Amino acid sequence: MPFNTNTKILATIGPATGSKDVLSKLIDAGADAFRFNFSHGTHAEHQERYNIVRNLSKKKNRHISIVADMQGPKLRVGHFANGEVVLKKGQTFEFDLSSKAGDEKRVNLPHPEIFKAVKKGDKLLLNDGNIAVEVQKSDKSHMTTKVLVGGRLSDHKGVNLPNITLPISALTDKDIDDLKFALKLGVDWVSLSFVQKAQDVKDAKKIIKDKALIISKLEKPSAIDELDEIIALSDAIMVARGDLGVECPIETVPVLQKKIISACRKQAKPVIVATQMLESMINAPTPTRAEVSDVATAVYDMADTVMLSAETAVGSYPVEAVKMMHHIIEKVENDSHFIECTANNESHVCALESLGITYAAKELSEVLPNVSAIVTFTNSGFTTFTMAKERPNLPIVAITPHENVASRMGIVWGVRASVDPEVFKNFDQIEAIASKHVKDLGCGKKGEYIITTAGYPFGKTLMTNLLHTVRIK
Repeated sequence: MPFNTNTKILATIGPATGSKDVLSKLIDAGADAFRFNFSHGTHAEHQERYNIVRNLSKKKNRHISIVADMQGPKLRVGHFANGEVVLKKGQTFEFDLSSKAGDEKRVNLPHPEIFKAVKKGDKLLLNDGNIAVEVQKSDKSHMTTKVLVGGRLSDHKGVNLPNITLPISALTDKDIDDLKFALKLGVDWVSLSFVQKAQDVKDAKKIIKDKALIISKLEKPSAIDELDEIIALSDAIMVARGDLGVECPIETVPVLQKKIISACRKQAKPVIVATQMLESMINAPTPTRAEVSDVATAVYDMADTVMLSAETAVGSYPVEAVKMMHHIIEKVENDSHFIECTANNESHVCALESLGITYAAKELSEVLPNVSAIVTFTNSGFTTFTMAKERPNLPIVAITPHENVASRMGIVWGVRASVDPEVFKNFDQIEAIASKHVKDLGCGKKGEYIITTAGYPFGKTLMTNLLHTVRIK
């Protein structure tokens, strides 16, 4: 598929999409990145799919990003003697650490940290928020609650604790095992679940180091309290609207989505909008009008990437779902009002020299005639991230000597990546290199201008201080 859109598509791999044939079709349909969900599947299955994606990337000359999504702590009730119970509004229901099968009066909650954290008046949400209970009293191994909203509760349903920060790590023992495997594979991004505070990201960085970049999933209200610090520590952010919509009042999710996207743009960090974007396409060949509008809103809001979950993992129409998402993006980005939306409303007081250079590059691209592309020469990806922040109305061509840096660009708005081992070896060659890659990608032709940005001296990271114009020969 030609590069005719800027907003990227992240598709989740699962039983419906694990084969080479289907993955190839997803890439052709518009997928720029794939999410490997470590809540499901074996390491052997992930290994096989990883190899398929990498081989297809080479065959199609596409730098497809691979995201390893860690499961994180999963808080669930135990099992019931009859498989399920029906809780009635107003009744008393108890939780404890006993492994005995549950009934209409009690059930096992195998998480001692919850008993330590809750207090009278706190609320627990069960089964994706469909059941609500309020704590009446609690000790280290027992909790008595009153049912506020009743319903059917079955074995191992999830538990959410809004506005309660639990004393647990975002990485479980399973996650650490999965993480080591994913890093050995060579994934581009690690998606960190259950981020409650900035310290969770710091702890993960100690393990991941520079082997991959970190996406922090925002799904807990406590994370919003430390939003700016979490963004600063992370390499990208995911608006995980599923759990966020359970943990927070559901009507606040659209407001939080806009707030998070804006905060990420200010810090030049890519942001992904996820969960239920085309949910009805799990079972239907077309989405609802509301879903189409939801995807379009995320594009208008300037999200870098929109994500498909069950639609491509287990859905009956995975290829159609990617095609539909691509068509929505294409239609929005061709709207005359879309360019107006790319203008950042924040005041441009550039705290970093790098942000000043990339802001100037966008401004120059709008006043210099016949500019076909903006080229970022990047060693780590930083220069490209800062350029993407400005949302220019031109292709951003990222030229790097590193294959892994190019592969990370699959979730970054507007970027077409290209690898050139010679890029930082001779400053005198940057004009020729920029022209060659822009022409090879079909982003420019002879006589047109290119605007280039880079850090000089070459090889230094987290620095952009060079702005240069090139005329394609």
